[in-house]
Amino acid sequence: MSETFTPILLCLLSAVTVATANFVVKRGGDVLSARMVLALTSALGMLPFAFFVPLPEPGLWPPILMAIGAHLIYQFCMIRALHRGDLSLVFPVMRGLGPMMTAIFAVIVLSEYPGALGWLGLSLAAAALIVFALPERATAKARKLNQTALVWALLTSAGIGLYSVTDAYGVRVAENKFTFIVWLFLLDWIGTTAVTVWTRRGQLVARLRPQLIGGLIGGVASIVSYGSALLAFSMTSAATVTAIRETSVVFGAILGAVFLKEGFGKRRIAAATVLAAGLLLLETDI
Repeated sequence: MSETFTPILLCLLSAVTVATANFVVKRGGDVLSARMVLALTSALGMLPFAFFVPLPEPGLWPPILMAIGAHLIYQFCMIRALHRGDLSLVFPVMRGLGPMMTAIFAVIVLSEYPGALGWLGLSLAAAALIVFALPERATAKARKLNQTALVWALLTSAGIGLYSVTDAYGVRVAENKFTFIVWLFLLDWIGTTAVTVWTRRGQLVARLRPQLIGGLIGGVASIVSYGSALLAFSMTSAATVTAIRETSVVFGAILGAVFLKEGFGKRRIAAATVLAAGLLLLETDI
């Protein structure tokens, strides 16, 4: 029982903290600069652990580099989505479709095949999460902007599926799974930082200063979130981890309701109920 319950707790912890990280990044305004601070904070926070884990064995470097590439694709698409749409619009779409994308990639790469109930649960969960993104009302200009944001959110969901599978593969083939986790964090900041320094040149300090507090909070939350998810990847299927982790949209909606005064509404309560049912079906099928 505890072997099943532990990865579920890790996934729920990951869900709460990933929602927190995305909330503080979006609230900061300049998403790219905030992501740079977040990535650097995560790397610095993980640095002490590098002295307590073995160095990556030669065969682990290709999975680490593949994972870093997948994370860079995901972060690029996510930054574009958050710049072009409200958190309450793009976050549910990109996280809601993530489990479906992960399941598809897991079939191809990891040979993980959910059964009929698993696919039904994934479909229900994805549909419920997308309901969070349906706008109440919008002008023609807002709808045009939303369409662009949704395209990037869809691409972000593909990035989630890609990095979930590469990370699951890496943590499973590593002789010491903590080596993979630590070194992924230690190197993951390079791409985002390089892009930020290049695009914000001449105004980098001014852009970074307002993002420091949010980025620091997000960095700590990111360590907890993805560290928990990577541990869960080593205990259960990638699709299960991603599906439970994407309950983060519920926590994101709660953060929006409390701090941004966004209404939760009957529609989102109903969607959360369907989401729970979908995840229950998935867990029953695994």
